[in-house]
Amino acid sequence: MTDSTLAEVFPVALRDQIRRGFTIAQQYLACAVYFDARRLPHLAAQCYRRHDRHRDNALRGVRHLLDRAIEVRIGGVDEPRSDLRSPRAAVEILLAAEQVFTDTAIALVDTARSQGDHLGEQFASWFLEEQQENVAALTTLLAVFDREEGTLFDIEEFVGRDMPGPGKSGPSGPEIAGAGKGI
Repeated sequence: MTDSTLAEVFPVALRDQIRRGFTIAQQYLACAVYFDARRLPHLAAQCYRRHDRHRDNALRGVRHLLDRAIEVRIGGVDEPRSDLRSPRAAVEILLAAEQVFTDTAIALVDTARSQGDHLGEQFASWFLEEQQENVAALTTLLAVFDREEGTLFDIEEFVGRDMPGPGKSGPSGPEIAGAGKGI
């Protein structure tokens, strides 16, 4: 690989991760609407907040590219899954999406590291911390769904009481594109 080809590997991988970030945001939005339609306000609110968080994280990737004067290309998103047969199935879909997103975030860190791109590696590593929080929260939520004799009322009560919104206790992130960053 030439130096210019190698230098393009991380930006291409980050642009793909940005697209995946917008895609997972749309999946959260689809699940939020599903929960809202079933009058499950705490589950809906959790998904709306996580939609916003994934959208913001994708925009953090945009800001990273802009700050480094690397071309930004915003591509289309994948269609969110709409085969939500039950509230539990919706959470399973979200957990699977988060696990895939985590795997691609790990690959992004590896790509930056293999190129000696320390700024890219630092940025991509931040995603891993976010992903650990997301996967843990959804894994816990599935465990609550699987408790014997649990009802949707119990799950709603748990989410409202014990699940903080994303990012409330997590790391502060890099700057978001469009967040009014001045010179």
